[in-house]
Amino acid sequence: MDSFWSVVAVIFACFVFGAYLIVLFAVFADLFRDHKTSGIGKALWIVFLIVLPFASTLVYVILKGDEMARRAHSDFERIEHAEQGYVERISRGSRAHQIHEAKQMLDAGLISEADFQERKQDALS
Repeated sequence: MDSFWSVVAVIFACFVFGAYLIVLFAVFADLFRDHKTSGIGKALWIVFLIVLPFASTLVYVILKGDEMARRAHSDFERIEHAEQGYVERISRGSRAHQIHEAKQMLDAGLISEADFQERKQDALS
């Protein structure tokens, strides 16, 4: 029975250590993403994170947790906006291709001259 609880303790310790590493990497990433903290401040945080890893990580999360969340959220929004812009550019195709398709539709009689000019202006804008 003693070996069972030893295995459970090792598994739990590995889980806690893994969770700590995830938080530590998040703190390091946030530390380098923070533009308000000076280089000396960042260096001091790194020293504290190396010398007193558990305590300094906990203090950092308590002191700067809200800022960490804001920076992560703004990065996520920036990436999402860039991704949406890329998808829109790719899905529209090139300007020349859009105008060519509109011209083909005009020649086939599917759209009017006014619709063609509108599509042409959309493609050029």
